[in-house]
Amino acid sequence: MTRVILALFFGAAAVLLGSGLLLSSQALLVSGIALTLGLGVGMALRRKGTERGSRSETSDTQALHPALLDVALNEMREGVLVIDTDMRVVASNRAAQTLFTKGDPKLSRLTELTRNPAIYDAFLDAVRGIERDGVRVETYVSGHKIFDLRVVPLRSSSAAATVGAVGVFFDISRLERLEIVRQEFLANVSHELRTPLTSILASAETLESSINGHSESDKKFLSIIHKNAARMQRLINDLLELSAIENVKVDVEPVRLFALVEDIVNSLSVAATEKSITLENCIGKDVEVFADPHRLMQMLTNLVDNAIKFNLEGGTVTIDHRRDDDDIVRVADTGEGIPAQHLDRLFERFYRVDRARSRNLGGTGLGLAIVKHLARAHGGDVSVTSRLGEGSEFTIRLPRSTS
Repeated sequence: MTRVILALFFGAAAVLLGSGLLLSSQALLVSGIALTLGLGVGMALRRKGTERGSRSETSDTQALHPALLDVALNEMREGVLVIDTDMRVVASNRAAQTLFTKGDPKLSRLTELTRNPAIYDAFLDAVRGIERDGVRVETYVSGHKIFDLRVVPLRSSSAAATVGAVGVFFDISRLERLEIVRQEFLANVSHELRTPLTSILASAETLESSINGHSESDKKFLSIIHKNAARMQRLINDLLELSAIENVKVDVEPVRLFALVEDIVNSLSVAATEKSITLENCIGKDVEVFADPHRLMQMLTNLVDNAIKFNLEGGTVTIDHRRDDDDIVRVADTGEGIPAQHLDRLFERFYRVDRARSRNLGGTGLGLAIVKHLARAHGGDVSVTSRLGEGSEFTIRLPRSTS
């Protein structure tokens, strides 16, 4: 039937086109309508045919659903635990059962299975309607294991009330071990490199101070040695600093932001003057934020220093503050801006927009990564916006509460 309809439409289009009554574009339109109609009819006929065969298979497929679901859950590497509003376990898979000393946790209360407060508090919050993510859980039932737990509320079909909670345990033990190995490797290598680099720097400085009478090539080579040794020393210091702050616990207290920024402006005024750059502290004198003063100074110093380095001659660097749910500190420059394709990766370690320019300016590629880690250690974050030819804005967001 589909072929007949298509033949009629295409034949009519050809006749009209040959007689001059139909333009070529109109013929294409008619042909397109015919093709669409033919496909629609064909799909309708095919659907009717498949419906007849599917009716006989429906009962078998429905019978397989519970078995398939059970197999899928039990073969998952992640542990799945479902509780009701009375904190009683109503379902679990094989991976979840290995987390507890009791074999089958079904119909047991959560307090009977574990005394771990992180697990209990996460499920209790979910029963109250609060979703919890990124909960770190350590167990010692079958060796030391570390899990990332996510718990979400289970709601009724009307979504009016919470009827329970489901938690998923992601095993991150291997990732944690690899992270520890990485941190230890960086720390050990950095410490081992410090001693020979210190000797190289000291020797280069001594030779440079007594270089009178030597050739220009000797002076040039000594300058290269000193410059690169100093750069390697800065890189090692940044690596050690980054390794130290990855798991740092900040000591948060009220900080007078204007005075802190004023100290940063004074310390970087020489570098700014060399490029005729104006540093503007636009923060109110009574503004207070909750932060670790040493770490906040470290973050803002990195951002202001970068804004000076990558600014244009005669440019401006502005530091200001505004408040919404959090305290927001902004460092803005009037430089060339950063291309959009680089913004997402700007806070990665060793990532540079212009490697040659950054290296010439003495950058290590770790400053913004340090800022990111410190901001997150405060429970906040850092972000960047930029427009080519107009400059860049780096924003640190700090929680207003100390809790």
